[in-house]
Amino acid sequence: MSLETPALRELGLDALASRYVRTDEVPWEPMCEGIDMKVLVRDDETGLFTGVFRLAPGAVVPDHVHNEIEQTYVLEGTFSDGDGDAHAGDFIWRPKGNRHEAYTKDGCTILAFFLKPNTFLKELP
Repeated sequence: MSLETPALRELGLDALASRYVRTDEVPWEPMCEGIDMKVLVRDDETGLFTGVFRLAPGAVVPDHVHNEIEQTYVLEGTFSDGDGDAHAGDFIWRPKGNRHEAYTKDGCTILAFFLKPNTFLKELP
C-alpha cells in the first residue's frame, strides 16, 4: 500500500508513525463545479480514499457507480439523493454497485470513505 496524506508528505515520517492530520491546515482542492475536497488519506495503488467534501448550494455530484462500499458522515447541511436526505449527524453507506446522483440544495460538508474510486458515467463538470 502507498497510503499518504499529501499535506504531510514533506514531514518525512517513519513508516509506522501515527499521522495527525490538522484538517484546518489541509488545502481545499476543486473536485468539480461547486465541490471542493480535502484529501485526508489516499492510496493510489488500491483506490482507498478518505476526504472532506464541501458542496456549495445547488451542487450536484454527477451520476456515478460505487465500485466498493462508500461511507458518508454529514458534518453540516443536508446531503441528498434519490433515496432520501441526510442531515448533520447522519451517516449513509452505499453498497458496491450502487448508482446515484447526489446533491445539496443549501450546501453541505461531508466526510466520505471509499475503498475504490467511483466510476462517473459522464465527465465531471
